Amino acid sequence: MRIGVPREPGARETRVAATPATVVGLIDLGATVVVEPGAGERASFTDDAYAAAGAEIGDPWSADVLLALRTPDAEHLDRLAPGTTLIAMVGPARHPELLADLARRGITVLATDAVPRISRAQSLDVLSSMANIAGYRAVVEAAHRFGRFFTGQVTAAGKVPPAKVLVAGAGVAGLAAIGAASSLGAVVRATDPRPEVAEQVRSLGGDFLAVEAGDAAQESTDGYARATSEAYDARAAEIYTEQAADVDVVITTALIPGRAAPRLLTAADVALMKPGSVVVDMAAGQGGNVEGSVADEVVVTDNGVIIVGDTDLAARLPAQASQLYGTNLVNLLKLLVPEKDGRLVLDLDDVVVRGVTVTHHGEVLWPPPPISVSAGAGGNVDRAPVEPAAATPVVAPAKVASPARRYTLIAVAFALLFAATAFAPPALATNLTVFVLAVVIGYYVIGKVHHALHTPLMSVTNAISGVVVVGALLQFGQHGTVVSVLAFVAILLASINIVGGFAVTRRMLAMFTKGPAS
Repeated sequence: MRIGVPREPGARETRVAATPATVVGLIDLGATVVVEPGAGERASFTDDAYAAAGAEIGDPWSADVLLALRTPDAEHLDRLAPGTTLIAMVGPARHPELLADLARRGITVLATDAVPRISRAQSLDVLSSMANIAGYRAVVEAAHRFGRFFTGQVTAAGKVPPAKVLVAGAGVAGLAAIGAASSLGAVVRATDPRPEVAEQVRSLGGDFLAVEAGDAAQESTDGYARATSEAYDARAAEIYTEQAADVDVVITTALIPGRAAPRLLTAADVALMKPGSVVVDMAAGQGGNVEGSVADEVVVTDNGVIIVGDTDLAARLPAQASQLYGTNLVNLLKLLVPEKDGRLVLDLDDVVVRGVTVTHHGEVLWPPPPISVSAGAGGNVDRAPVEPAAATPVVAPAKVASPARRYTLIAVAFALLFAATAFAPPALATNLTVFVLAVVIGYYVIGKVHHALHTPLMSVTNAISGVVVVGALLQFGQHGTVVSVLAFVAILLASINIVGGFAVTRRMLAMFTKGPAS
């Protein structure tokens, strides 16, 4: 199998579908990689670097598989032989005429922007990779055009207030924008029709503005949010109007697959913004979330508000974007070349392969069958839907204890504790009291720690276990056989906890290092 990597056309497209690093991964699958001269030049990848990675420098258009960012133009499509497999972003929901043309040419097309939103396909998700970069770059563009600091400062010359940033939409791009703006010191607020993303917004330093309309949007079967109701839209419009008059920067990220971008900010909202404020409309290429935005142009309104409609935000970080996109493609080809023998296998019974395959054998296969997406304990459903059994057992939900019963149990426990201390020796009573108080305090302290930080908390547990070992060593061999046995058991259990805790903590820290942990 020969894989071709062409130079992307267009002055704004600086990315390339494979980097020298990802070429190595393609060759490991048994493929020969042919890179067009100068394909990676705009992303700072030289032809010599590709050659050093094992690629050939030549004509990619005669290859069996062509990797690209966008669908080639008609002139280059004419150079592809029937039966060629094209892997690129094609926008199948918005370009049905393009799919018909590709099918007529006999080209098998795998749309990288049609990867289903299921857990197994996360490593192939090109849209998430590019949206992450674009969200970060949107903040950089806003900061570049904004005339003041993002962070607040107190200087001898006076106090500088922090900038206020509103991010509309808390998807991948929105969360990246929230994190970037927060790291620059801005006061960040965010909206989203899905209330479950509030915790993610807060974890990145943002303030979630909930829309109290009674019916937030729910995820559809493809993993995206559905369109919202009129009541929700009306309340959200009020929030956008209120925020427009207060914030300095607005970044909009709202998109609905297969449809024009929803309008979030009206011209009246923009007119309420202060002169010098900046709006970055990341949906400008699909109609825009902001009235007055123009794709690939910067518009300055009569009241001095700057509206940025750039559609090439990810391409402005070409090296990083190319690396992530190329990695997504390598992961996709690992699925398509399971034996690593250079033979491409299209298993249309696989929901991921079926989802991305939009034309095959002269037929248009878009849209694919719907995939059920579940947010339950079992995670996302990765297989095609099947008919339910005739009788499905229903598991009753666990009963939650009422407050009265809970308080009664607490009262009984305290009564038993006091009874035990009343008849126990003074030393045992003191130790038991300290133990119970430690349990209560530890419960409330750890209960206030976010679950994502429980693993780092293992280090503190290790230190406590170290104290247990010291105490057990002092008791060992001092007060008879029974005490020595109990001390030995305490040393053994505490040692297991110390070793296991440090092993888990070390493994967690290794996730944040570039190489193997030392």
